[in-house]
Amino acid sequence: MTTAPARPVDPYPTRGTEEALVYRKEPVVWSEPGTPGPFWPRELESYDRNGFFAVDALVTPDEVTELRAELDRLVNDPAVRDDERSIVEPRSQEIRSVFEVHRISEVFARLAADPRLVDRARQILGSDVYVHQSRINVKPGFGASGFYWHSDFETWHAEDGLPLMRAVSVSIALTPNFTTNGSLMIMPGSHRTFLGCAGETPKDNYKQSLRMQDAGTPSHKALTTFAEACGIEHFTGVAGSAVWFDCNAMHGSGDNITPFPRSNVFLVFNSVENAPELPFAAPVRRPSFIAARDTTPIG
Repeated sequence: MTTAPARPVDPYPTRGTEEALVYRKEPVVWSEPGTPGPFWPRELESYDRNGFFAVDALVTPDEVTELRAELDRLVNDPAVRDDERSIVEPRSQEIRSVFEVHRISEVFARLAADPRLVDRARQILGSDVYVHQSRINVKPGFGASGFYWHSDFETWHAEDGLPLMRAVSVSIALTPNFTTNGSLMIMPGSHRTFLGCAGETPKDNYKQSLRMQDAGTPSHKALTTFAEACGIEHFTGVAGSAVWFDCNAMHGSGDNITPFPRSNVFLVFNSVENAPELPFAAPVRRPSFIAARDTTPIG
């Protein structure tokens, strides 16, 4: 009788009985110095140091108009609302997010394959890339809830089986992002340290976590330590601006209680050399509309 080979020791243990801090083992920028691409060397240096880099105008005003109209169409389409890829606010029951938008919308499919995005992702990750996740995040005024502090990699490692920190996200503003309307907050430099969270992952955790996060959230003590060491910066900008951020950057956003909506499109590019395995700390895989298993290169 033969037995399957033992899985190697997890370099980033999480969802155990206690929180654990682990120093990052992979590079932040994977391409060789001097590799040509849209980012200037000083911009990549800033991304490497801080874990994020903001771009003042990634898409044009005309493109913003088209993307925003498509967002509005999706949010107001009853068929989209009834689709399992749509997540609604727990209080208002309004749509909070729509996942896999590059699969259900030609407009967002073109954006996901746009060289302005794909070439930057390749430059950071040093390889061909595919879309691990896409979604639109909608924060209408007067009470849309925020996203609590977290590292995306902690979730993607624990629940999706991403083995390494070799993924990058880009959030593109489709409305103005202010400090007051629930803009993204990031702790610069936090991407250098992995925080393994405490507590087991419930089965089908995604059904709850996408509405109100619980499993995989850092303790107040850990967040205080990170904030005191790293500080907190807001991503603000006009519609069409964007921020690229590392998969392990500690980030979150507050509620939007202003009259001004805050809507963004969010794309995650993963290296084709970092294909998902079995979850490292969850009983089952999340659905493919949240964590793609098709690693065919895009662009």
